[in-house]
Amino acid sequence: MAAPESEVGATGHKFAVRELCAWFGDKRVLHGINLNIAAHEATAVIGPSGCGKSTFIRCLNRMHELVTSARMEGTIRLDGADVYDGRIDPVLLRRRVGMVFQKPNPFPSMSVRENVLAGLRLTRSLPEDGKDEILEQALSRAALWDEVKDRLDDAGVGLSVGQQQRLCIARALAVNPDVLLMDEPCSALDPIATAKIEDLIHSLKQSYTIVIVTHSMQQAARVSDRTAFFLSGNLIEFSATDRIFTSPRDSRTEDYITGKFG
Repeated sequence: MAAPESEVGATGHKFAVRELCAWFGDKRVLHGINLNIAAHEATAVIGPSGCGKSTFIRCLNRMHELVTSARMEGTIRLDGADVYDGRIDPVLLRRRVGMVFQKPNPFPSMSVRENVLAGLRLTRSLPEDGKDEILEQALSRAALWDEVKDRLDDAGVGLSVGQQQRLCIARALAVNPDVLLMDEPCSALDPIATAKIEDLIHSLKQSYTIVIVTHSMQQAARVSDRTAFFLSGNLIEFSATDRIFTSPRDSRTEDYITGKFG
């Protein structure tokens, strides 16, 4: 069932997902997913391991198709345009819909500066003038500038793990995306680094649409406006986060958030 209009938010849809199914080879991992993701909000995707959370967000920017055996059916519209239309360049789509992964992955042979600007160089859209401004703005938005402004030519992998994750966020922000997908971005971080990422999510959603996969229900409750609960490749419930955690409509949602399984 598609999310009711009342569950979408006054800011409008960024993504409209309809009857999304996905496979790895013969294994079906998503079953007819229907939901709308609101612009300038943080949407959390929760559920037990193997329920299809990561596959779902990878379908949003066509990273799912990078796996040889993978395929999908259904439609995903970004601002009304079908992202799987043959005329859409997946590379440019992924610039518009950035991804931050579970483990920080700065490019090992690159400096902090080069890491941030890598996406713009890849798409040949790095201006000769204004590089320093782009660099400072991206690192500032990722709440990292003050910590690395004197280390810009040091290796990105020389930063702490938490700083590396924010460096990867800065790299994603440097290309000026509309959407930021985060696949368990804090799972490798300590509590202090996790708190910094969560504070960052709160500030970033004023300018970006954020979709975060998280194994932590506490984190989902802290950072998101809306929450989608997945189970065995099905979307069980999608609603305002407060409602999901205080008065879920489906008993399976309640069982999951109260720890009866997962």
